[in-house]
Amino acid sequence: MDGGGGGGGAGGVMVGGGVGPGGGGVGGGGDVELVSKTLQFEHKLFYFDLKENPRGRYLKISEKTSATRSTIIVPVDGVAWFLDLFDYYIRTDERDAFSKELRLQTKVFYFDIGENKRGRFLKVSEASVNRNRSTIIVPAGSSGEEGWEAFRNVLLEINNEASRLYVLPNHPNQQHMEPPERLPGLSDDVGAGFIAGHGGQSASGPEVDVERLVDLPPQEEISGMGMSKVIRADQKRFFFDLGSNNRGHYLRISEVSCHCSLHNLWRFCSLTRLMHCSYCLYL
Repeated sequence: MDGGGGGGGAGGVMVGGGVGPGGGGVGGGGDVELVSKTLQFEHKLFYFDLKENPRGRYLKISEKTSATRSTIIVPVDGVAWFLDLFDYYIRTDERDAFSKELRLQTKVFYFDIGENKRGRFLKVSEASVNRNRSTIIVPAGSSGEEGWEAFRNVLLEINNEASRLYVLPNHPNQQHMEPPERLPGLSDDVGAGFIAGHGGQSASGPEVDVERLVDLPPQEEISGMGMSKVIRADQKRFFFDLGSNNRGHYLRISEVSCHCSLHNLWRFCSLTRLMHCSYCLYL
């Protein structure tokens, strides 16, 4: 399917893609493309590229609109968890759905439901030590969750095709990539856990750089969700996100560090006007 394919219309769904000859093609940087698919829904186009390089396999998901393009990189063992999380948001009533966090290797993925003039959407953000926060926005659809279902179905196709292409290490009899009963890195919005660090030498002096994140979606798409900011200090990054749920408004402060493996989350309670460490408060 052509990358700029139209004809889906508002609310329409178009899916395309396939597997390269011989199981994939060689891309830039020595990456081999194993599976490639596209999804057009409403005014957005999503690209799904399962790739492999000497460091391992990963799924690259890109969102393209007329004005912006954002990309998240998902380790291959996280695809099944993305499937479970999309199933959760599809099945769960919006009043009962919580924000979620998924920790995979050195990455943290945030799942948050929001709403704007176009309707409900699921915001999926990736944060890691090596790159700035990147966010994609998946519309729910005008008549239910058809957008999330279409996105989930593409993930399922990729998961199934990936299973046919190779067998995951340490799982010789595994036919499909499925998550275990409970992933230690998966938590509700009020939880916290550990991220594996890379180590390394600290800088000789603190250098603080405050900047607006570069991969933010248009302002109207994060209406009600607030604006993200990042502060860099030595080997650490602090992410500031204003959000809301059925408990009220809060400020989430996330620390990602090469030295400190603890991922600290702080919540600003709009009722008590106090900052609370959610790791200590809700465990």
